[in-house]
Amino acid sequence: MILNTIFPLRALALLATVAILAAFATGCPSETDSTSTDSSSSSSSSIADNSSTSTDSSAADTTAGDTSSAGGVGQIAGAGATFPYPIYSKWADSYQKETGVGLNYQSIGSGGGIKQIKAKTVTFGATDAPLSGEELTESGLVQWPMVMGGIVPVINLDGITAGQITLDGTTLADIFMGKISNWNDPAIAALNAGVTLPDASINVVTRSDGSGTTYNFTYYLAEVSEAWRNEVGVDKAVEWPVGIGAKGNEGVAQNVAGAKFSIGYVEYAYAKQNSMTHCNMINKAGKTVSPDADAFAAAAASADWNSVPGYGVILANQPGDSTWPMTAATFILMYKSPEDDAASAEALKFFKWAFEYGSEEALGLDYIPMPSSVVESVEAMWAGEIKGENGQPLV
Repeated sequence: MILNTIFPLRALALLATVAILAAFATGCPSETDSTSTDSSSSSSSSIADNSSTSTDSSAADTTAGDTSSAGGVGQIAGAGATFPYPIYSKWADSYQKETGVGLNYQSIGSGGGIKQIKAKTVTFGATDAPLSGEELTESGLVQWPMVMGGIVPVINLDGITAGQITLDGTTLADIFMGKISNWNDPAIAALNAGVTLPDASINVVTRSDGSGTTYNFTYYLAEVSEAWRNEVGVDKAVEWPVGIGAKGNEGVAQNVAGAKFSIGYVEYAYAKQNSMTHCNMINKAGKTVSPDADAFAAAAASADWNSVPGYGVILANQPGDSTWPMTAATFILMYKSPEDDAASAEALKFFKWAFEYGSEEALGLDYIPMPSSVVESVEAMWAGEIKGENGQPLV
């Protein structure tokens, strides 16, 4: 069974050898878009994070592919985004107890998930950076949002508690561009009257892998900073002006927790479950907001999911007094005409179960379930577009 949805940070370095589901088979080596190698590179096993060490991305087309086509489908194979790993892990535990079917999900980053589903080595891919309608059509894939959550800046400053430091988008962008390099910079001090800030250099921690979390983070920074938009841009992997790279939300969390005066960005569940110090933000309406389920839900309230192919709505920098400015959805990718009907049908059963029965567990980790109208639309899309060899819907 799953030991814990989010492991304490002191255990992250051990995850290369610990199987989260004892009954699950070992998964595939990780594959990402990263062009750099760091001390927290990925090796995955069962429902695993990507904080262990491996540099072999070419091996990703073996184990997971074998697992996805196992007779009887006792295990579902997927790979991708680290953003939803906490809730996918929680759902997998509950689903396995209820049905006996396990989930082998490799938390390797959105870039790796896209690569693996396109290579047909897994039954589903997961990404926080939605594919365009053109790319979906070219690849023969369908895409839908599974759950929503928030991205938060996390810091390591002695004597500072969660939410005690407030940042705005421009200041956050300047920190990650290296234009603000000291914690007592006047721009930070102006936003935090009465807070004693250290006279210390800021240690910036970024993602080194192809990451949907990075895509949504940089999308937000480009929305609020012209300098960021022109000099850095928006992508799953960017040329960071400053900082050290870490792989996965897990790696960023580990690096920030391990070094004083650090700042990084992670999905909120990682910050919450590991008692990390997050920053509050000033949103588009000029209001200071804290990250929580209500703030994430407020950002998603006006989203028109059917207006974009593959439901690929970006939720960053939404209007509203109570909205969290770095809210994001995470998406599933599957083939319209899968090679393994049984494996794909089992995956769809899992996702249907998660939509119908997983909301309470999602809210417990401050993720936001998809609205019922979106769920109905997605399930209709499954029936209309994902067909088996006989031309019939798989669910």
